Amino acid sequence: MTADSVEPMIEGGPRLVRLGTGAIRVELLPELGARLHRLKVFGHDLLRTPSDPRVHIGEPFAWGGYVMAPWCNRIDPVPTAVGESIVSVPANTPDGTALHGQVYLAPWQERGPGFYAVRGGGAGTGWPWPYETTLRVTAAVSGIDRATLTVGQVLTNLADGPMPGGVGLHPWFQGPLEIRIAADLVLPSNVDSARSIEDVSGAFDLRSMGGMPSDLDATWLDPGHPPVELRWPNLGIQAVMEVTSDAGLCIVAASPVDAGAVAVEPETHAPQGLRRLLAGDPYGLTWLRPGRSITLITRIDFERAR
Repeated sequence: MTADSVEPMIEGGPRLVRLGTGAIRVELLPELGARLHRLKVFGHDLLRTPSDPRVHIGEPFAWGGYVMAPWCNRIDPVPTAVGESIVSVPANTPDGTALHGQVYLAPWQERGPGFYAVRGGGAGTGWPWPYETTLRVTAAVSGIDRATLTVGQVLTNLADGPMPGGVGLHPWFQGPLEIRIAADLVLPSNVDSARSIEDVSGAFDLRSMGGMPSDLDATWLDPGHPPVELRWPNLGIQAVMEVTSDAGLCIVAASPVDAGAVAVEPETHAPQGLRRLLAGDPYGLTWLRPGRSITLITRIDFERAR
């Protein structure tokens, strides 16, 4: 991995960090959640990337790829007792939920090439436990037709008592995209919390490679190995997504109508993770003892399609 440059993308814009060389290049925005602004593989942009990086500020959930922590997806924006502590985070979406944690637009500190950290939580933040999240991004070429992106995420409890936590990655991949998710169980709606877990069927059965059905926003549970395979038929690129987690794993995928992109998100828990944890649901957030961490590593191996 190489850091090619660190510079403003446009005058007055946020600082841009470029990593990688040759067949794979990554652009990061440390001051905007250390998010992946651009991913270019074999000369093709694979993420939904705005021409002006400042667009991320006004539409933080719609572009690039970003870290979700200390929770993923939705939790309720109402005071919730967790032991002797109260979680009280604000709604940040039109559906009235608290979405995707607290670090997706926070300024992160650089600790080395492609290595960033941010601290959050504690008194006055709505999330009563202080925590640290780190992100390590590497881009490597393993041959003329192969390249690998690795994104390592760690969430650490800095509080004196146990903290619930979860972490995930939210990339928006450019379409048209074909996908395979190796899972037999699905939560059909990430928005409707009344929906129960089902066996995959119809549009939710993605166990064979094919076009991503439009207008899904669901969570696939207990995925196999590899959990996800991707293919860009118009670009001649295919990929395998391998994910390592020590705190559970599910795959969220969303295909909004007319978005031109598909979100494929490895996460350590299902939507409403705090509610699930308190109810004893196995797909909820993870309890972290003081000083303990959870780790999520996403590796995407790209190759030119045969």
